[in-house]
Amino acid sequence: MKLIIIRHGDPDYSIDSLTEKGWKEAEYLADRIAKLDVKQFYVSPRGRAKDTASLTLQKMNRTAIECEWLREFAPVIDRPDRPNSPVCWDWLPGDWTKEEDFYRYDRWTEVAAMKNGHVKEEYDWVCKNLDDLLASYGYMRDGHLYRAEQPNTDTIVFFCHFGLGCVLISHLIGVSPMVLWHGLCAAPTSVATLVTEERRKGIASFRMGSYGDISHLYVRDEPPAFSARFCECYDNQEERHD
Repeated sequence: MKLIIIRHGDPDYSIDSLTEKGWKEAEYLADRIAKLDVKQFYVSPRGRAKDTASLTLQKMNRTAIECEWLREFAPVIDRPDRPNSPVCWDWLPGDWTKEEDFYRYDRWTEVAAMKNGHVKEEYDWVCKNLDDLLASYGYMRDGHLYRAEQPNTDTIVFFCHFGLGCVLISHLIGVSPMVLWHGLCAAPTSVATLVTEERRKGIASFRMGSYGDISHLYVRDEPPAFSARFCECYDNQEERHD
């Protein structure tokens, strides 16, 4: 089974949609995804994700199932530098790296800021919904693996968000999402692909073959939007710092 996790196009958060560049990215993405044999599409209820998906769906004459649990991952926490932050997954490196528990898949939600913000409850809710969905395709969660009760080569596509996408991946491969949130970069419309491996009959695990793939932009000579990144050097004042 193949899972494709797509971040929305370059966002205009003020209207929860896409910038002009974002629409162009979504168009090029649609050309790519339309070549795939997709069993089912799933989409976040947020406008920027739905708009990104719309061009692919229109091109393929398909519809997507809207899932509330695919919305951006946004429990409110008190970050060390910013109280009442709705972006629990973006910390300054000098702050989050001091917490050794953030590196542990089974302890990262126990850090005080996360615990007080009830982040574990949100994380568990998302992961349960993902597992319920995979079960409907024949893959039953069993510890850190999946029982392949009805193994298949279906492809399903998620149109969602950076923070949420890392949550899905962290659950599938068993790592702390804090490491993914701060160690990976997903440019707008980038694609992550995970595929099951059933090396022993009936026992499946997910393995990520690619992350942050924007080849659909490169083939059209379209540079990626900078909105996924922060300044390369502190003195680059034209690039965002926070």
